[in-house]
Amino acid sequence: MEGVERRVRAQRADAPPRSPGSRGGRPGGPAVGGWAEGLHRIWRTAQTSADVTALSAELYDLLLGHPAAVVVVGARYSAAGLPLYLRSSSGAGLRPERVLAPPGDAWTGRPAPEPGALREFAVDSEHGRARPEHPAWRAAGAVRVVECPMALEDGDWAVLSVGLSADAPAPAELGRRVVQVCEVVTACNDRIVQERESARVQARDALLAEASLQMDASLDVEETLQRVARMTVPAVAEGCLVHLRRPDGLALVASAHLAAGARARFTAAAEDPDWVRGVLPGLSARREGTVLTGERLAGTPFGPGAAVPARTVTVNPLRARGRLLGTVTFVYGREAGQVPPPVFLADLALRAALAIDNATLYEERRQNVVSLQRHLLPSVLPTIPGLRLGAAYEVGDAALEVGGDFYDAVPGSRSLSLVVGDVCGRGAEAAALTGLARHTLRTLLEDDTAPAPALTRLNRALRTAASQKFVTGVVLSLTPAADGCFAVRVANAGHPQALVLRADGTVAPLGGTGGLLLGVVDDYALAEQADLLRPGDTAVLFTDGITESRSPDGSFFEEELSGALRELTGRPPDELAAGLARAAIGFGRGTADDMAVLAVRVAFGSE
Repeated sequence: MEGVERRVRAQRADAPPRSPGSRGGRPGGPAVGGWAEGLHRIWRTAQTSADVTALSAELYDLLLGHPAAVVVVGARYSAAGLPLYLRSSSGAGLRPERVLAPPGDAWTGRPAPEPGALREFAVDSEHGRARPEHPAWRAAGAVRVVECPMALEDGDWAVLSVGLSADAPAPAELGRRVVQVCEVVTACNDRIVQERESARVQARDALLAEASLQMDASLDVEETLQRVARMTVPAVAEGCLVHLRRPDGLALVASAHLAAGARARFTAAAEDPDWVRGVLPGLSARREGTVLTGERLAGTPFGPGAAVPARTVTVNPLRARGRLLGTVTFVYGREAGQVPPPVFLADLALRAALAIDNATLYEERRQNVVSLQRHLLPSVLPTIPGLRLGAAYEVGDAALEVGGDFYDAVPGSRSLSLVVGDVCGRGAEAAALTGLARHTLRTLLEDDTAPAPALTRLNRALRTAASQKFVTGVVLSLTPAADGCFAVRVANAGHPQALVLRADGTVAPLGGTGGLLLGVVDDYALAEQADLLRPGDTAVLFTDGITESRSPDGSFFEEELSGALRELTGRPPDELAAGLARAAIGFGRGTADDMAVLAVRVAFGSE
């Protein structure tokens, strides 16, 4: 290489060089004091600048203020040494323009130069002619160059060079200035890169938090899966696929794609048998996520020439609580180095898996509770001549514990007995007492035991069981009387009072309200009340979930109960029971307690 190369480690910019105080520079150029002032001003700008190129005009002007400088060129190179672009200026006050770098292979395939190490060479040396900056140096009349490399993000690097008009070694002062400028640029670039990375991390953290909220907002499995797909497109990738394990293998359950026109093709690609049965099972068995790019995408539904080609595909297993639930696949139109980091994708997959698992477990538990609750209630109501029956049951506990509300209709040899009861609390013990209470009463009432003695016998059974819970209940016995009427006997053990909706739309109490709670004391006795139901009259029994449904202003549905029943006049018993439950739920805008309603209407002779 022609010329003499000098590598000089210059002092740092935070320790400006001492100057004898003489003014230097070309006509109009800054004095030495002006250099220090300008450099400090640019340091301040570098602390807040959002783009390092915004400093180039001032930095280039500072360097061009030296009498030996005729051109300043900055060039950026890739990690492989390929020139990307350059900026140059040969006159103070001229804005450096960015242009694509012309061909040059001075560093192709060679290690990047050491950052901060000064280098000098002749413009027309072998090295100089191979550089992409060579045309800019020659156009400005430079015959010699002093330059300093800088390290950038992602392995890229840059070189800041100053072209000299004289074929003589560069002044030491100019070398120091070049290094100081490079330090400013490097510090500014490092800060911007760190801030951008911090912003990306914050954005990813915000996305994870929002994704968790969105996915946890629903306990429906299908809705949760759709939320996973919708939340991540386009925030994470251009496309998202969720496959879940089924008894016969993985199955696509949710998909989303940024391009509306590609969604059908995207879904079809995700269901490709080779992908679902050949590729995904192996990737789902891995503990970590997998990145597919380049040749690894060949032959997949997302490879070159496919209906929905991609540059990168990531597949993460969905694992929660030691179970493999399926996979989440992200499809990108960018290279692997530009996709979110593996830690982020793994975190997102874990949150999705937990949300899916929670929804799945909730659904399983709901089905178990529904099944158990069904066994605690009659599967069908009996058919009795002259009477029409209807019932409704609403679960009010979001935690899905088995409730203690129950009802039954028990035919005897001479009468029909209706039962509505409530075991305090929820869960396994409440379910056990519910079964005990219902089956004890059913056994007694099948033998036409009167309401009061039946409840008294139930109290004895509860005391024998030594439970800490109490039970309330009401039993109504109907016996055919003259003219299509039914004689009624009612006993109430601490339960909400039954009501009768007369054929003319009036509402009246049916039986008393008193009576001790069941399962509390040994010495127990109840009174009975008698009444008569005529054709068209409907007796209505219910639990306290109806009466205690509370509105936002604190009032109870009990105050609205008679009016709600009057509005249901003429409805069949099943519609009346369901309508009363809906009215109570709507009044309370949801309920925290179960509701049981049992209705019986005396039929007209023509019914």
